[in-house]
Amino acid sequence: MTNSSNTENTPNTPESPMDIMRRARAQLAELTGMTAETVSSFEQTENGWALEIEVLEVSRVPDTMSLLANYQVDLDERGELTGYRRVRRYERGRADARRSEGR
Repeated sequence: MTNSSNTENTPNTPESPMDIMRRARAQLAELTGMTAETVSSFEQTENGWALEIEVLEVSRVPDTMSLLANYQVDLDERGELTGYRRVRRYERGRADARRSEGR
């Protein structure tokens, strides 16, 4: 008897970048219980993938006062989450003030 599940991936089956991003958002949302809104950066690394994902941490009224956060998310080459950390937290209505980190 064979398993015909669509959720099973073989290690040799390449996934599209969109599939990787969707998988990362879903895994982060499941682990944190928060809504993953957007992927703001995405790159392939030696060990897999690195993404920065914007997450809604606290919903407020008006919406411009809601708290958002950026999370650095690391995935292995199959798209499985291997780690994450919050790198920034801010109110939705605030301008994006860049931190000076040599850039």
